[in-house]
Amino acid sequence: MRILAGPALALALASGEAARAQNIEPVGEPIEEALETGVLLPGEVLRSSALTFPSILASFEREAAARADQLAADGAFDLMLQGEAYDRVTGTFSGGFVEAEARQPLAPMGAELYSSYHLSDGRFPIYENIYNTNEFGELKIGGLLSLLRDRRIDDRRFEVEDARLATGQARLDILLVQLQVQHEALRAYWRWVAAGYEIRVYEELLEIAEARAVGLERQVRLGAAPRIALTENEQNVLRRRILLTEAQRDFAMAARSLSYYLRGGDGEVIVPSRDQLPEDLLDNIPDLAAIIAQQTNFLLEQRPELATLRIALERARNTIALRENDLQPRLDAFAELSRDFGPIGDGGPTFDSTDTVVGVTFAVPLQRREARGRLRRAEAELRELELREQRIADEIGVEIDNILTRLAAALRLADLAEGEVEQAVTMVEAERRRFRLGAGDFFLVNVREEAAADAQIREIRANLNGRLAQASYNAATMDLEALGLE
Repeated sequence: MRILAGPALALALASGEAARAQNIEPVGEPIEEALETGVLLPGEVLRSSALTFPSILASFEREAAARADQLAADGAFDLMLQGEAYDRVTGTFSGGFVEAEARQPLAPMGAELYSSYHLSDGRFPIYENIYNTNEFGELKIGGLLSLLRDRRIDDRRFEVEDARLATGQARLDILLVQLQVQHEALRAYWRWVAAGYEIRVYEELLEIAEARAVGLERQVRLGAAPRIALTENEQNVLRRRILLTEAQRDFAMAARSLSYYLRGGDGEVIVPSRDQLPEDLLDNIPDLAAIIAQQTNFLLEQRPELATLRIALERARNTIALRENDLQPRLDAFAELSRDFGPIGDGGPTFDSTDTVVGVTFAVPLQRREARGRLRRAEAELRELELREQRIADEIGVEIDNILTRLAAALRLADLAEGEVEQAVTMVEAERRRFRLGAGDFFLVNVREEAAADAQIREIRANLNGRLAQASYNAATMDLEALGLE
């Protein structure tokens, strides 16, 4: 990943993800075919959740709504065309006129350009004398601009900029939702894999006890073993069946949880079966140094939570600028040029000229309590956002440190659990040999077998914790490739 700083990086990531996700093809059939024809790998789960999960799709709709708001805000600078016409039907005077005007607002200095065409006919009373034109009408062009209030910012420019920033926040929200969903999807996948591996351990443990029951029955019939040994083994069989049943329940629940992120082209959830379990995938965790090395380009500023807050700070500063603008007196300058064309009309020769007019207007509220109150509120909201940014940055730093601590501990425990399994298996084999030779004890054989099974379960769970910590680290450091977002 290329290193960028500030909200520009997160916006670039978010906009890139948005563009890619909006142009992807329907993927229902390939994912469903993968489930039917082979094992379920984490990449397929991440691909499914990235393209079909409702929360991600909803975030794209929120971004589309923000872009629509931005388009609506830009409409404040649309070219406006308006017209007016009237005519006297009865009365002393016969004057009537038609007028069309176009106005174009401009962003710099709150300026506005306008042009109008005015045509009159007939006689007007003296108080409507301004409507008179020559026979071909009057053309007027003009403009105005703000010298104090609304010079740097006004409601229209504020709304345009605020809508643009809100669109950026919506894009960052897409990225944030994607990171959260992919993180949870990956965690659900590894829990499903671990639950499936635990079933295998308990199935093997139960098969050993059931196979031993056949041999014990033969020995009891031959008088080579007491009947109590058969009863004890039946007790072991029942206990191991309970363990297997609990493991099957946990696996069914894990499969249902995983199906929340695994969906077909129609959006319906797909519950994976044991046939899709991969072989020996859970324990293939790279070491801590390799995991950290993958994130050498990560910067804290990349996190969408912080980038969103920085945009919120920029929006708050724009609000303060708008409220400070409200405190300014209004001083506007205008200039216009008008010219009548054609033969002299009913208004006489005084209208047959080129007129240039310049002027200023001035207005100021004397108390300005409303503006001061809104400014103070905006300043307080800005300070609150600055404190929140500091808190979230500290939280993310602590979060990453804790994840690394859990990851290091999980990898260490996985190594220790692997050694424990090897020793427990060695003890089981030795105890079985002693039992076959008549020197061992049936109770100790069962204890050794169950101890070995417990060691295997601890190894599976240690590896699971390592995978969960790795998934959390990938999400915290925004490893988009590992989360299926590249």
